[in-house]
Amino acid sequence: MEKRKLSFWEIWNMSFGFLGIQMGFALQNANASRILQKFGADVHELSWFWIIAPLTGLIVQPIIGHYSDNTWSKFGRRKPFFLLGAVLASVGLILMPQSEMFIAFLPALWVGAGMLMIMDVSFNIAMEPFRALVGDNLRTDQRTLGFSIQTALIGMGAVVGSVLPSFLEWLGMTGETESGIPNYLIWSFVIGAIILIITILVTVITTHEYSPEELEKFSDEKAHKEALGDEKPARLLDIFEDFAKMPTTMRQLSMVQFFSWFGLFGMWVFTTPAIAQHIYGLASDDVKNPLFDEAGNWVGTLFGVYNFVSMIFAFTLPYIAKQVGRKKTHAISLIIGGIGLISMYFMPNKESLIFSMVCVGVAWASILAMPYAILAGSIHPKKMGVYMGIFNFFIVIPQIINALIGGLLVKYLYNDHAIFALVTSGVSFLIAAILVYKVQDVDDVVQS
Repeated sequence: MEKRKLSFWEIWNMSFGFLGIQMGFALQNANASRILQKFGADVHELSWFWIIAPLTGLIVQPIIGHYSDNTWSKFGRRKPFFLLGAVLASVGLILMPQSEMFIAFLPALWVGAGMLMIMDVSFNIAMEPFRALVGDNLRTDQRTLGFSIQTALIGMGAVVGSVLPSFLEWLGMTGETESGIPNYLIWSFVIGAIILIITILVTVITTHEYSPEELEKFSDEKAHKEALGDEKPARLLDIFEDFAKMPTTMRQLSMVQFFSWFGLFGMWVFTTPAIAQHIYGLASDDVKNPLFDEAGNWVGTLFGVYNFVSMIFAFTLPYIAKQVGRKKTHAISLIIGGIGLISMYFMPNKESLIFSMVCVGVAWASILAMPYAILAGSIHPKKMGVYMGIFNFFIVIPQIINALIGGLLVKYLYNDHAIFALVTSGVSFLIAAILVYKVQDVDDVVQS
């Protein structure tokens, strides 16, 4: 017995919540460094604040994946988790840029960092159950399409989140808080929180989840069950055993993910200070200059560019992968992204950076789709959630390492010139591309 083949729009609705999640991520990625600097953080301290995100992912996602694998309620298996995550993330989005309201109790910088932590925990609660839902509901021959549609929706949400502050400023929204946080930025986060809730509800209302009894009947479930033998009652500590027994494909992908996400983290943390210094000519601590906000808005636009490109490119990924294979598709995409990041050092003006971000967008689309499409075919369907969570180790560990050393590299090796952190990210992408060729894709289908 096979899973039902879903229509395009069924897959679309199933992944629609990712639009809201990524809109929140985009607002955070493009503006968190800027907000924290406004609250008093130095440029070389930024990566230390950003360490909250990977640390929470390292802890939260495997646990949430484990419980979502072994939970069934009248509301479903995965849906309760990403609905809860969306509600909590919305609270963090609304409060982070308004942290000054708590200044009577704590410094605004501390509160801002706390709201960043709440957002990160919440996004992590929502993220992997969503990816596991795609693995649960789709047949092998639809998984590349499913993760590609998911990537396209991620791109749409990220485009909107990235350009929303500049759009509200263009509409004429003025004023700022005592710390210099523009009102248009505050309202961008509020709008992002509202859209996050709405999109998650669309998925919750329109998507059917297979019950454990239904999953038992499918042939891919039976094949994995026969391979594993008798099952034991699930325990939280099984996460460590699952980690030790992870499939070979997952181990091979781990190093690809390590260098991919090491590079992405450096880009997210240091693009605003890098462009403010390298293109706008500002000193590393000149955050009160109006040009700093102009640089921050331009970074939002650039991040919108790479997310827009990823949204478009995502629709081509199934076709390209069918022609040349998922591994080669991913490797080429990472090479293009690496060239884009390195090219930022050589660009003469802010407009030329659009080319760099177009290249990054190609890599981002593939990073969000190809590793998961490769992974999903190699793991037990009943372990989809926990292994998606464990797979997140290889996303968050490189970010933690970058968070610990990135600021020190900028301060002591790069002499506070953050642009070199972006060059380092580009080199990291190129290393990831080389490592892709060592991966065994067990259910790839290449058209002859």
